[in-house]
Amino acid sequence: MPTRSGAPSTGLSAAAHVARRDVLGVPIALIDYAGAIDVIDEMVRTRERGWICAAPAMSLVTAQDDPLLMDSLRRATLTVPDGMPVVWAANLLRGPGRLRARVYGPDLMRHHCAHAARHGQRIWLYGGHDDDALAALTENLRREHPGLTIAGGWSPPHTAPTPDDDRAAAERINADAPDVVWVGLGMPKQERWMARLRPLLEAPVLCGVGAAFDFHADRVDQAPPWMRERGLEWAHRVAMEPRRQLPRYLRSNPRFVAGVARQWWHEHRRAG
Repeated sequence: MPTRSGAPSTGLSAAAHVARRDVLGVPIALIDYAGAIDVIDEMVRTRERGWICAAPAMSLVTAQDDPLLMDSLRRATLTVPDGMPVVWAANLLRGPGRLRARVYGPDLMRHHCAHAARHGQRIWLYGGHDDDALAALTENLRREHPGLTIAGGWSPPHTAPTPDDDRAAAERINADAPDVVWVGLGMPKQERWMARLRPLLEAPVLCGVGAAFDFHADRVDQAPPWMRERGLEWAHRVAMEPRRQLPRYLRSNPRFVAGVARQWWHEHRRAG
């Protein structure tokens, strides 16, 4: 599959065919890993520029008070359901189609890296805790996916970027001509960054995947599969970092449940 053909865009979004379900004001894509990678492929083929967000429940709650985050989630080419609570909410609310499983950001990155290694797509890594973590991530991805082209990477300073910083980042990324830029800055920084940098970047696809960089660099342990499949990843994160994570989830979890319940009630009242 040619990835750098320079073919002009058809003017139609690569994700125009994807059904979506409104969850707390965010259009959640009813899609699986294969479908998401198909969209990435089409964006690379046509050079259509966009970005992909992986949204857990906390992102949807945070977006209620963060207009820039909400704007990025709503304008993304795809906003995929990163957590099982988002899957359950999407299936509870009214509309055609159903989700069978989530599209977990770290797994989407892993699946795409395997695909990119087979099809010659060039990736770039922006984010991570520090240079050592980024080096570990790069080494692990190359070992796990022989033939993967990592065109470049950068772990930026943990300070508020200036317009000059944004231009420097764009110049650095554009010089390496990647097809897909994986962004691991954490929510909401990465969603704001993708929306802000999109006009400056030539790479067709930007994908924000949060903690995926730390997981794939073996810097942070993921929750065991049984917890991830049952929507209990938040409990694992609280156990690992109680002082940081417990207050966040005590605020976000009840708000998510209450918000979805209100939306369900309003939808059923209108339908009834």
